[in-house]
Amino acid sequence: MDILLTIADIIFWIIFIYLGIYCLYLFFFSVCGRLIKVPEPPVTDKLLKFVLYIPAYKEDAIILNTAAKTANLDYPKDKYHVCIIADKLQPETVEQLRAMDLQVVEVFFESSTKSKALNKAIENTEEGFDAAVVYDIDNIAAPDFLHHINRYLVAGEKVVQGHRVALNSETSIAMLDAISEEINNHIFRKAQRVFNLSAAIIGSGMALDYQLFKDVMMRIDAVGGFDKEMGLLLTHERISVAYSEEALMYDEKVSKPDNFKNQRKRWLSAQFSLFGRYWKAGLAELFKHGNRDHFNEIYQLSILPRVLMLGIMPMMLAISFIGVGPSWRWWLVATGLCYTAIVAAIPPSFFNKKLLNAVLRLPFIFFTMFALLFKLKGANKKFIHTAHEVPKEPMA
Repeated sequence: MDILLTIADIIFWIIFIYLGIYCLYLFFFSVCGRLIKVPEPPVTDKLLKFVLYIPAYKEDAIILNTAAKTANLDYPKDKYHVCIIADKLQPETVEQLRAMDLQVVEVFFESSTKSKALNKAIENTEEGFDAAVVYDIDNIAAPDFLHHINRYLVAGEKVVQGHRVALNSETSIAMLDAISEEINNHIFRKAQRVFNLSAAIIGSGMALDYQLFKDVMMRIDAVGGFDKEMGLLLTHERISVAYSEEALMYDEKVSKPDNFKNQRKRWLSAQFSLFGRYWKAGLAELFKHGNRDHFNEIYQLSILPRVLMLGIMPMMLAISFIGVGPSWRWWLVATGLCYTAIVAAIPPSFFNKKLLNAVLRLPFIFFTMFALLFKLKGANKKFIHTAHEVPKEPMA
């Protein structure tokens, strides 16, 4: 019996160390992100030339809407070029796209991935562009998006992640997804820049120096999570990722439970798969070359989603009263740090009646996410498509 108690004690201490460090990490960056302002680059008259890549897998109505919205950008028309990557679109949709003032690259893959689509588009892109911007099929850029991105690139940055914000929040799931996005924007993008660490790349709304984009895309083979692999490759080469809070990219949030599960399953599978591939190299980079940015990127692959922490920390606090592992007081402090960090990262505009209704859905989201942790096997070996709806107009 004593041996079992000793083993249980060790296990609970290991869990506490993992979760406790994570809670401190969240608290530290969340608070610093609120207290310390990151300087913005100066306004410039120099305008770079952009190519905008929009991968379109099925979803014909959505890509027609997104393509049309690119005409509303407040940027000289001769300074940006739109490239639609048509994957399994209907022939009539392709014809309508070709009638617009943009490029259409049709692709035919036995197994589709975003990285394959982007690499094919690069092969069909003429030279002469300064930077590439990647969209998701449901994204709508704010009219001044390219101007904000341009400022960072002209100032010398090689990679800039824009501020992706929610287009919709009608349902509780969409509201929680929108809040999750903003929490991640604050902790893993804005606050990281306070300490000159790379902002986490999301997968859309980001811009890269064009030659760098070509080089890094050639090295990416991830089925899912190409953005996470891109972040790892960039930080390994000591190329920092900037973040523009003003460069808004509106993004449709998932509204239905099935779509939510598909999306999160794809994300979790990619995250843990890449962690398994890169963690040893990350430790070597840290201790041999002092590359803390790359190590920080890998650490972020090892942590659990914030919504899981909201459920796990109170559960561990309750379990601690049985007297195994750290005292309940330590769990109470860690839980307090976790909740404080998450609440501090939520923009004030979200504190309304819709937030209260969304919070009531948290138990469902928690158990959905928790169950997905045991269903990830093989999920990163095939493309998992998340269905979208036609985006609405961005909120003023």
